[in-house]
Amino acid sequence: MSIPFSRDIPIGDGYDLVVCGGGPSGIPAALSAKRAGLKVLLIEQTGQLGGVGTSAGVSHLLGGRTKDNKHWCVAGIFKEIVEDLAARGGALNPVDIEGEQFSPHGWTGKVSNLTYGVPFDPIQMVALLDEKMLEAGVDVLFFTAMVDVVVEDGQVTHVVIFNKGGLLAIPTRAVVDATGDGDVAARSGCDFVKGREEDGLMTPATLMFHVDRVDQDVLASEIYNTGSNRFKELIQDLRDKGEWTFDYDIFITVQLQEKGTLMVNTTRICDVDGTDGRSLSNGMMQGRGEVSRLFALMQKHFPGFKDARIKMVAPVLGIRETRRIVGDYVYKVADVGDVLNFEDNIGFSGYGWDLPDPKKPSYQPMHVDAGAPKLKRMYTPIPYRVLVPKPIKNVICPGRAISVERHVLGPLREMGPCYAMGQAAGLASLQVVRDGVAFKDVDTDRLRDDLKVVGAVVDWHE
Repeated sequence: MSIPFSRDIPIGDGYDLVVCGGGPSGIPAALSAKRAGLKVLLIEQTGQLGGVGTSAGVSHLLGGRTKDNKHWCVAGIFKEIVEDLAARGGALNPVDIEGEQFSPHGWTGKVSNLTYGVPFDPIQMVALLDEKMLEAGVDVLFFTAMVDVVVEDGQVTHVVIFNKGGLLAIPTRAVVDATGDGDVAARSGCDFVKGREEDGLMTPATLMFHVDRVDQDVLASEIYNTGSNRFKELIQDLRDKGEWTFDYDIFITVQLQEKGTLMVNTTRICDVDGTDGRSLSNGMMQGRGEVSRLFALMQKHFPGFKDARIKMVAPVLGIRETRRIVGDYVYKVADVGDVLNFEDNIGFSGYGWDLPDPKKPSYQPMHVDAGAPKLKRMYTPIPYRVLVPKPIKNVICPGRAISVERHVLGPLREMGPCYAMGQAAGLASLQVVRDGVAFKDVDTDRLRDDLKVVGAVVDWHE
């Protein structure tokens, strides 16, 4: 059933570019476009910037360094933020992290996708991002949602937003859809798919929480003595005793910027649709219940956690997968395995396959399935064309809503490569606004040159 609904909406000030979403792709999109001279509005539905890294508690930027820690895969604004935050003590710069047999940053080894991420303090990250936006002169609206768009002649002319002031239509010449869910693309009529092909199911969500007062020396000693960095044996024993009732069977923690403060990336909540409000609400309530039960087991059974306390439970679910646009080119798993190079390459990821099965939260199909291609290089290239939806001309979608086969999200959905895609989207907007071209017709040679000028990595140095 439906009801007709219409009303006159006031029109706000116009912008060259509206960026929808203040996460790891929206931040660099807004900053790069504004620094290049565009008038930019950034809207964010929470009260802070940083996206899943701050609001969802995923305070570990991954994919920005190669797993051997020899090269930046992502530089530009990403590297700027990492270095500035590390300089004030709010993050660990991965260049200063030394490899160990069991690094506390994921309890993995010297050559690992997790060891050389960027663990950070979300409070200090939020403060730094505010400063960056104020310094650049980006207009920011918090507690503001994109609810619809006005489309004329294949272009978005207005973005309809809602906040405490009510509905408002913002005139714009271009839009960066940095929602992560392809919300603008979907509202404007772009082609998209959602979930896996056979049933539409999506990889599990996670409700992150941070703990402090962990006796990390006791935890590390147990891991070094047993060689078990995911505590599968302990979990199986607890399951046999009826104490472990969760669907997942591995325990994942990551030390953040201070020893003894850990991010717990363990919960896996199945059947959550990140584009459905009721599903997200149910997922949050299930997640909070699981956090309480999991933490009690941690204090009782897991070494080093007896006197720990919960520092923060994220107010937002960590969503790994929802919509993906379908562009003229769809980046395939085979393309990654075949080590393709792209003339329109705008960035890289240093991360690997990581997309758990929708119904088996601890099972990684691309790690164990026969025939799954192995990543042959320390990096995965990102062609510009995967950011471009169709048929709308002036919308671009950096981040995990890109045009890929779903398992290609494994290396490309992480925050490091999202920063690379966002910076490219922001600079591509210059051509769309100033030259009047569609995003699909952006001169990518010129775009790559513009990215090089601002320090982005677009060509690999062997």
